[in-house]
Amino acid sequence: MQYRKNEKNGEKISALGFGAMRLPTKNGMIDREKAKKQIYYAIDHGVNFIDTAFPYHGGSSESFLGEILKDGYREKVLLCTKMPSWSVKKYDDMEKYLEKQLEKLQTDYIDYYLIHSLGKGSFQRLKEIGVLEFLEEKKSNGIIKNIGFSFHDNGDAFQCIVDAHPWDACLIQYNYLDEKTQAGTEGLEYAHSQGVTVIIMEPLKGGILADVPEEAQKIWDKAPVERSPAEWALRWVLDHPEVTCVVSGMGELQEVQENLQVAEEALPGTLTSDELKLYYEVKEVYHDLMKINCTSCGYCMPCPVGVDIPSCFEIYNHKYMFKTSGTSFTYLTRLGGVFSGNESHAGLCNGCGKCVRACPQKLEIPALLEGVSKELGGFGFQYRVKIGKTILVPLFDAFLSLSERFSRRSRA
Repeated sequence: MQYRKNEKNGEKISALGFGAMRLPTKNGMIDREKAKKQIYYAIDHGVNFIDTAFPYHGGSSESFLGEILKDGYREKVLLCTKMPSWSVKKYDDMEKYLEKQLEKLQTDYIDYYLIHSLGKGSFQRLKEIGVLEFLEEKKSNGIIKNIGFSFHDNGDAFQCIVDAHPWDACLIQYNYLDEKTQAGTEGLEYAHSQGVTVIIMEPLKGGILADVPEEAQKIWDKAPVERSPAEWALRWVLDHPEVTCVVSGMGELQEVQENLQVAEEALPGTLTSDELKLYYEVKEVYHDLMKINCTSCGYCMPCPVGVDIPSCFEIYNHKYMFKTSGTSFTYLTRLGGVFSGNESHAGLCNGCGKCVRACPQKLEIPALLEGVSKELGGFGFQYRVKIGKTILVPLFDAFLSLSERFSRRSRA
């Protein structure tokens, strides 16, 4: 296994991390024997970073890991989990959730504790109730070894958050289609320059880069070496020296084995110029399938009224490029600010035209935003946002609680 260093404390972290958000399931529950076999195999072959979070698998991911890591495996791994930021309303909530997570994980400490899904609005809210002071206190007590955050917002918000605290680590979405979205390459390089250990999620963009369009597969077939689309995607991320670890959600043992081999071989800066040209061609295929020819360059930002223009177009394009369901829900929760507290949806546009003057692609952005708002927002969007903020989060918390109780009962 290839290991890369946390420059702040010298820890050697496996280039491949195991993501416990997409464990194999059976009858809607974690397939415990299958998942245990895969995780043990990964650890036995050098993986030492495992990533989970409070809501994964309906709240049962942490409990499952706590059970299977008891028999000597806990000492072999760096365990990463996340504070459910949307459920934290006051200082005492942070204590409550951390204690609960330590209990579920059956451990006295957490190696990497991240604020989950941090954005500009949620960070400001959490700072006001003392999140940074809480994390630093737990770090000084040894309960948390490294402090960080996972991120889903725009580049400007990312840099502001990085600058706000001497973080140990961050978890960002990054792949060859997301060079200019969310934190992007610029954010990756900036965080690394500030001494922040950068861990990558969604290297396959939720599997989209593993199951590629036919036109893209024809391009990969031109390469002199045969690789699966998943391997091409993983190699691209690992080629960046700023990346410390790539977290992959692996549901089959074969996927674990393939990714282990890639992580062993894919050293930084080893992709050839000819191979990099193939990535460019594949990206062009995806871009040709887009409804809106937005490159996510960010010249249109910041919007005077707070619209996250690149993200609006990204979600809209995603619907047509990959024929996936759930884009309206993603639009509601992410850009409606249900969890982040920061509304940035297309319906906020007032047609000022500042973005049009700045856009290198000469897109008629207000008109395009109107279309996005009608299709992804639709009638009653603001009402659904209000419902989401006042009802969805409490319901989600209640679901996690019930799921956890059911999981405990099934194990008893």
